[in-house]
Amino acid sequence: MIDFELPQELVELRERVTEFIKTKVVPLENDPRQHPHIEESLRQELVALGREAGLLSPHAPKEYGGLGLDHRGIAVVFEAASYSPLGHLALNIQAPDEGNVNLLMRVASPEQKARLLPPLVRGELRTVFSMTETATDGAGADPSLLQTVAQQDKDGYLITGRKYMISGVTGAGINIVMARTLDVHGQDLGASMFFVDMDAPGFSCDRELHTLDSNTPGGHWEVSFDKVRVTPDQVLGEVGRGFAQAQIRLAPARLTHCMRWLGQAVRCHEIAVEHARKRHSFGKTLGEHQGVGFMLADNEIELHMCRLSIWHCAWLLDQHEQARNETSMAKVFCSEALGRVVDRCMQILGSIGITSDTVVERVYRDIRCFRIYDGPSEVHRHALARRLMSPRR
Repeated sequence: MIDFELPQELVELRERVTEFIKTKVVPLENDPRQHPHIEESLRQELVALGREAGLLSPHAPKEYGGLGLDHRGIAVVFEAASYSPLGHLALNIQAPDEGNVNLLMRVASPEQKARLLPPLVRGELRTVFSMTETATDGAGADPSLLQTVAQQDKDGYLITGRKYMISGVTGAGINIVMARTLDVHGQDLGASMFFVDMDAPGFSCDRELHTLDSNTPGGHWEVSFDKVRVTPDQVLGEVGRGFAQAQIRLAPARLTHCMRWLGQAVRCHEIAVEHARKRHSFGKTLGEHQGVGFMLADNEIELHMCRLSIWHCAWLLDQHEQARNETSMAKVFCSEALGRVVDRCMQILGSIGITSDTVVERVYRDIRCFRIYDGPSEVHRHALARRLMSPRR
């Protein structure tokens, strides 16, 4: 049975995070170092604030300098941190680094963990996860179409291919690359993961993409690999097990995306409620008109249901359940429900909502992308429907 009552120490931690975000992070929301994406100097300033407050990397193990929270604790803290669009940076829980910490903990060698996890947990190192390719070149939502190849030779592997919509490239130190692996005889061994240094010969940042969102340090890029040399010690996990390892990373990462966007939607809802209480129209406050009041009520319902969905999945993960189906469903439900919440908030605010006078306009742009990354809603529905129709279900 799921226990939804939070322990006192977690309640106190949530209160510390909430106070930290409101007093230290929210004042930086209009800092000019955010266009088109977060500049590294601002990220480092935010990380320094999080470190000073003792709140850095709540998801990471204590042995590497994190707070060592379980998934329920992560759910609570991530929501509180994401009250600001900059909160994920101040606590060092941004994608793709947060997901890569989980991946490294599960599949990296002891030497790789010792080398990479401490600076990553301290916020000194940023990482990249390169799997997606363009629709014309290879794997998008269907990773089985992977075209990037790692050809084995006597010295290791040579990686050749192109990747698209790769986040956080500028300023990152390590690139985790998914590639279809061929042995010395050309036999396909399956997908594998490799560490590639950002200054490796043959690696190129070809084009920065202009995107709707603005919350990613280093932006989004199209990159290419031209016979990039990697040695055997740069293999992450097992050769040929790349897709299975990606699932280790993706299932919790989908859920933490839900946590982050829940926090921002809560912020937008609070702004809309306050506006509806103060703004008068046709002899009443806005909130007294059923059209607006019902929108606020729908927001409250969907925020509550998203939180329950997230906590349920977090509980499953804490029970060491894979929870692949559940996190997939949560990702679809939360991305669409929270998008509706923010949309209603903008509608309630009217002309104010489409300006930068509140954070709603920014969240509205950023949250739309949530329905696409880490698997579009349609792909999750397709996978769920396929499992429903399986005779072995």
